[in-house]
Amino acid sequence: MSFKQYDFVGKSRIFYIISIVITIVGLLFLLTRGLNYGVDFRSGSNVDMAFSQPVTTEQIQSVLEEVGISEGASITPGNDRVNVRFSEVLAEEQDLQLKAGVEKLDPEATFEINTVDPEMAKELGRNAIYAVLLSSIGIIIYVSIRFEWRFAIAAIVALLHDAFVVISIFSILGLEVSLTFIIAVLTIIGYSINDTIVIFDRIRENLRFAKIKRYADLKDLVNKSLAQTLWRSIFTALSVFIAAFFMLLLGGESIRMFSLAICIGLAFGAYSSIFIASPLWLTLKGRNVSNKPKAPKPNKDKIEV
Repeated sequence: MSFKQYDFVGKSRIFYIISIVITIVGLLFLLTRGLNYGVDFRSGSNVDMAFSQPVTTEQIQSVLEEVGISEGASITPGNDRVNVRFSEVLAEEQDLQLKAGVEKLDPEATFEINTVDPEMAKELGRNAIYAVLLSSIGIIIYVSIRFEWRFAIAAIVALLHDAFVVISIFSILGLEVSLTFIIAVLTIIGYSINDTIVIFDRIRENLRFAKIKRYADLKDLVNKSLAQTLWRSIFTALSVFIAAFFMLLLGGESIRMFSLAICIGLAFGAYSSIFIASPLWLTLKGRNVSNKPKAPKPNKDKIEV
């Protein structure tokens, strides 16, 4: 299938509107609902339990009440796997009592507890923000040096768009945000900028041999570059998406949110590289190109009578 005649950037306003709507909805949810921070970003204890047979929420609740730690506990059932999150750090004695209660319910159950104190939670939160900011700044500098400032602006807008969409969807669905989520966001940033740079590199190569006289010529060049790199973008994103999707379906609870974030980010990363970054560069570059064809040069060889 050939996309040589398809006008990718001709419908850029539609995709701009879609992205703006997603951004507004995401902002509303983030401002009103916020993010469901995991134990990594707020103090408390997080307990993962795996059973040899399915258990109910009521059975887990009964164990917590026996130990006397049911207040403030959040239970996330998963058939034969259960996650319990506590807003406060459990004492060592409570850990042992909980483990004994779980083994009483199922002798073959496995038990894993992760604890984060308030100071560590704050430090992890700060480091996560610094990681995203520094990676974004590094990408801006790299793209500016390798290409030009217009490419850098378009790339960083697409990159932030992808990261924000993933964050917004997690806020809308109330999904847990943990350290694995931050790793997923950084991975998405890497894939997104890689795909965008491949497209920009093809645009730059085509510019070397093109004779741009008006805006329509520049638009045709961008459409041509997108058509030449489209299948590469699709196959690259699809190969990673399939792996992440099966990790989401078959993987454990600890990597499920990571896999989901990767799947969402890859889909929107391919979308933004084609329908956001490239049209945005065309808009910025097109300001220096006339929309009207140049007037023909006078024939100097013509002799006036």
